[in-house]
Amino acid sequence: MEMLRSMITTICVAFLLVYTWKVLNWAWFKPKKLEKYLRKSGLKGNQYKLLYGDLKEFTESVIEAKSKPVNFSDDIAQRIIPFFFDSINKNGKNSFMWLGPYPVVLITDPEHLKEIFTKNYVYLKQNHPNPMTKLLAQGLANLEGDKWAKHRKIINPAFHVEKLKHMLPAFYVSCSEMLSKWEEIVPKGTSFELDV
Repeated sequence: MEMLRSMITTICVAFLLVYTWKVLNWAWFKPKKLEKYLRKSGLKGNQYKLLYGDLKEFTESVIEAKSKPVNFSDDIAQRIIPFFFDSINKNGKNSFMWLGPYPVVLITDPEHLKEIFTKNYVYLKQNHPNPMTKLLAQGLANLEGDKWAKHRKIINPAFHVEKLKHMLPAFYVSCSEMLSKWEEIVPKGTSFELDV
C-alpha cells in the first residue's frame, strides 16, 4: 500500500513538474528567447513583461485616444491605432511590441512589405492558440499558400494585370482632366499651395 502511494505521488509530482515547465516556457522562457532574437535581428521594442507584455499600455492609449474629442486636423493613425503609432515613433519603423506573451512585429518599410507579400510561402502566419479564433475568423487573413493565392485571386479580380492594362486610357484621361483644372487655378509663373 505504501509503495502504491509513493508511485502515485511520484507520478503526480512528475506531471506537476512537466506542466510547470510548459507554463514557464510559454509565459517566460520562449518570449525572452524571441525578444533576444528580435533584438539580434535589429528590431527595437519594449522589454517583455510577464504575461501582459504591452497590453496595459495598449489599453491605456486606446482609452486616452477615445476620451479626446475628434479634430479633423488630427492624425487619424494617432486616433485609431495610438499604441502602434507611438511604438513606431519611439522604436523606429521596423520594431516589435508584445500582446501578452506573443511578439507583434511592426513593418512599415515598403520594400520589406513587398518582400513579405510576394513571398507569402516563406512568411507563414502563426496559428493562434485560441480555438475560438479559428471558428470565428475564417477569412483571407488566416489562409496560407495555394489556398491564400486562390482566394485572393477570386476576391480581387479588378486588380489583375490584364484588367489594369485596359484601364490605362481611363486613368490617363482622368489625370489629364484633373491636371488641366489645377493649371487653371494656379496663376502662370507663380507657385501655389493647393489642397488636393
